Amino acid sequence: MSGAGESGAPRLSVLDGVLERITYANEDTGYTVARVDTGRSDDLVTVVGSLLGAHPGESLRLHGRWGSHPQYGRQFHVENYTTVLPATVQGVRRYLGSGLIKGIGPRMAERIVDHFGADALEVIEETPQRLTEVPNLGPKRSRMIADAWEEQKAIKEVMVFLQGLNISTSLAVRIYKKFGDTSISVVRTEPYRLANDVWGIGFKTADTIAQATGIPHDSPDRVKAGIQFTLSESTSDGHCYLPEEDLISAAVRILGVDTGLVIDCLSELVAEEGVLREELPAGDDTAHTAVYLLPFHRAELGLANQLHALLETPNDRLAAFTEVNWDRALDWLGQRTGTTLAPEQQRAVRLALTEKVAVLTGGPGCGKSFTVSSVITLAAAKQARILLAAPTGRAAKRLTELTGHEASTVHRLLELRPGGDASYDRDRPLDCDLLVVDEASMLDLLLANKLARAVPPGAHLLLVGDVDQLPSVGAGQVLRDLLSPDTPIPNVRLTQVFRQAQESGVVTNAHRINAGSMPRTEGLSDFFLFASDDPEATAELTVDVVARRIPRKFGLDPRRDVQVLTPMHRGPPGAGNLNVLLQQALTPAGAGIPERRYGGRTYRVGDKVIQIRNNYDKGRNGVFNGTLGVVTAIDEVNQEVTVRTDEDEDVSYDFTELDELTHAYAVTVHRSQGSEYPAVVIPVTTSAWMMLQRNLLYTAVTRAKQLVVLVGSRKALNRAVRNAAAGRRNTGLAHRLSPAHPAR
Repeated sequence: MSGAGESGAPRLSVLDGVLERITYANEDTGYTVARVDTGRSDDLVTVVGSLLGAHPGESLRLHGRWGSHPQYGRQFHVENYTTVLPATVQGVRRYLGSGLIKGIGPRMAERIVDHFGADALEVIEETPQRLTEVPNLGPKRSRMIADAWEEQKAIKEVMVFLQGLNISTSLAVRIYKKFGDTSISVVRTEPYRLANDVWGIGFKTADTIAQATGIPHDSPDRVKAGIQFTLSESTSDGHCYLPEEDLISAAVRILGVDTGLVIDCLSELVAEEGVLREELPAGDDTAHTAVYLLPFHRAELGLANQLHALLETPNDRLAAFTEVNWDRALDWLGQRTGTTLAPEQQRAVRLALTEKVAVLTGGPGCGKSFTVSSVITLAAAKQARILLAAPTGRAAKRLTELTGHEASTVHRLLELRPGGDASYDRDRPLDCDLLVVDEASMLDLLLANKLARAVPPGAHLLLVGDVDQLPSVGAGQVLRDLLSPDTPIPNVRLTQVFRQAQESGVVTNAHRINAGSMPRTEGLSDFFLFASDDPEATAELTVDVVARRIPRKFGLDPRRDVQVLTPMHRGPPGAGNLNVLLQQALTPAGAGIPERRYGGRTYRVGDKVIQIRNNYDKGRNGVFNGTLGVVTAIDEVNQEVTVRTDEDEDVSYDFTELDELTHAYAVTVHRSQGSEYPAVVIPVTTSAWMMLQRNLLYTAVTRAKQLVVLVGSRKALNRAVRNAAAGRRNTGLAHRLSPAHPAR
């Protein structure tokens, strides 16, 4: 039906039909292009608009207007819709077999409908215990189906409410899973809770919802939420705090309100203990007011206090090394290993075994790994209880291989529980005399604090890492702060590059880059530059190098052994676009290859993927930002994707959780920290001008064990080598560690 309303605009029309397929869906906006079977002809109708939560196989009543597209012809523009349960046996079979209800696939749908006919949906709704009447359908599966049915109904209600607010399907599901039956109430009355409590909803989305529900632009609740959002955003950039003036100006810009209102609301937040103010040195004998989110202030203070306590305790679990004859001990070690330690390595070994906290740093080829192995060999000779850890699964595996002692990830060592609390802390410390943590440049403030709290009094903590690499993805620059000249933390920096390492173009060029010199790219067998000035041509050449040239010349597997590391995510040679191109080249669609589309990405069995958030509820002890894996199974019936992680753990993801994963054929250099790969390919273009920094390029090159291939322009490469700006992070840890300003 159609016509004109009082304003002259055509009235809404109603279109009933079955959703046949979705040809495009934007998970962020809900905008969808779909095909609907109206049952009136053999032709399907194209519908466009917001179809949040609609699934193929559902019967829909669509309200909207007819229109015409110059290229695609007649279309129905949806403004809102409702789900209509099918009434015929065929419709019920199709509905249940669509994959909408977790636990019911096409075969199970056939069996249920064969048994109950058109009453199948009524049985699931009102007497789900009767499902056990269906052959081979037991009580456990019946309960799962009934629970999934109830959850879908509840989520649908939330989605109908959120539809007018342009909230995506995935976020609506997440809101429901967090707040359950109170979801609509929370969205209406406390929308800013969404930004704090629901991953994937930032302040801007919560703010849009809040204003749609009538919360004033200058509401104190809005301004306070905006201040906390500004601080939270700064932690994503590595800052532990913001100077008060910077915070106020950034909040004014984000919120679009008067400076005075932000100042007043900040004072209220401090009084309510939502944030904390503290005077800290700003350099040049000046000070500024630092504003912290409470967890980061507590972690900074806690880490500094714990390190002081570890250093100062009179207990010593490795007391035997305070009286050892070091000449004899090192001679014994040399006979045992067949290698004599260099003087700075000897100093590092003595430091690790006589000081309760020590840092070992140095670049590639300088013998960090052999020094660590030597520390462990001597400690083991005294029957010390030794624990080894690293921030990532790959780094932990490498540490195990190098030392012959089992290493684990820091997260697994601490047995982190849902919510992020550690099973081991000051009240229940780890059982060890020596704890060695490799790749310590990756330790952010929050994780480093948890780790330090778990070290027993008298035990020795050795942190090993390359301070010239990029700092942690999370807030802080822990390793760099520990090496500050004002701190009491003993440390050794290895500088001698050993002869065997000098033969490696990868190692020598890493040191050249770190020293501000251009790398050699000619006459080497393991370091190459493929010149290209055009960003799109660089992207195509990168794919060719990964998929064809490296496998052909070096016999390396392009998915397992080759990793593309990019300075940024966007642009033709960015991780986003390269992942699309590399998936097409390495894991293309094909008959018999299971796949699942989510948002703008398609996941296939065999895909290389990476976790992009900390999720403490997954796996044995959580799955963390930066964890790599391979998709091994896609289960349409149970709506799950299984990923085999680099810790050799199988982890399941609901289809609604796939935004926690992204493809990992190409990753940003920041996400590569702690990992090593046989071959690394690095696109370097002027389109990433602001990201081209020396420590970023150095970090990328040092991820390679055998081979580095640069693809891009010499101008961009020169910019990266010469740009030593590392980006200062706002942290107070070095100040708190300084003997002149004790943390406590």
